[in-house]
Amino acid sequence: MSVEKIIGDWKKGSFKPIYWLEGDEPYYIDQIVNYAEKRLLTESEAGFNLTIFYGRDASWSDVANTCKRFPMFAERQVVILKEAQYMKDIAKLESYCEKPQPETVLVISYKDKKLDTRTKFGKAIKKNAEIASFKKIYDNKLPEWIGNRVKQLGYQTTPKAVMLLAEHIGNDLSRIENELNKLAVNLTDNKTITEDEIETYIGISKDYNVFELQRAVAGKDLPRVISMIQYFDKNPKAAPVQVILPTLYNFFSKTSMVFYAGNGEAAIASALGVHPFFAKDYMAAARLYGHAGVDKTLLLLHAYNLKSIGINNGGASESDLLKELMVKLMS
Repeated sequence: MSVEKIIGDWKKGSFKPIYWLEGDEPYYIDQIVNYAEKRLLTESEAGFNLTIFYGRDASWSDVANTCKRFPMFAERQVVILKEAQYMKDIAKLESYCEKPQPETVLVISYKDKKLDTRTKFGKAIKKNAEIASFKKIYDNKLPEWIGNRVKQLGYQTTPKAVMLLAEHIGNDLSRIENELNKLAVNLTDNKTITEDEIETYIGISKDYNVFELQRAVAGKDLPRVISMIQYFDKNPKAAPVQVILPTLYNFFSKTSMVFYAGNGEAAIASALGVHPFFAKDYMAAARLYGHAGVDKTLLLLHAYNLKSIGINNGGASESDLLKELMVKLMS
């Protein structure tokens, strides 16, 4: 069950007595909870008919008793249980969930966990609730998600701007949403988000970032790579080594697929699952490094990832480890 389906049903006046929202992606859970809190009731109705509990503090009996009440001066009441994963005796809500109050909409936010539908409580939820489970988005799907979200906000963007956000922020959808909203506030007349706007309003350098480092490594531009590492050493938040190494490993893992992906940018982009704009970077890396060179690069990246966490690194700094790695990669 998607966010759009649940909220769409609510807009049509169609309600289930219980909504169970679970999973390790809080962005979608928060969207549904926020809508339930702010939009299901009018301001005057909410004063009597909106109750919010928090799992750390609330008792199951208080939640159940509140849900059993009848709404006042409204068609329904809304009860929201946030942080339900912290409620000790949540399974005791089973008796209410077996026979929920039709005039009550109970919304339960159960983050980072999943319901065990084999238990009596789980079976009661499955019987009478709408269950929505949200998983973290995969990294390779993140650029597409960002591009679609930008369009939904009424803007256009460039592939490079999308990659800057994806590589710098990662799959924290709530943070990406906040940054996009920040851009929307500042871009009053301009409807296109480029790397210049990303740098100005979010603070991600368009020249010194993981994405540009990746391109420099792919092109074996050692002077540029060393210059960027020195910048990162002085600005550690710009690109931590814990971000750099997995990003490069992912890039060269996809580069290894180029040798079997057929000919042409379109075919390679499809096989690698990347935007056609970036296919030429993988193709260039494949030409420069060759099949054996890509295999060697993957082994080196794995070895230096271990060194970055303190295994056989001889006490070298992160900057020195990166410089040493890059020289070996490009030799």
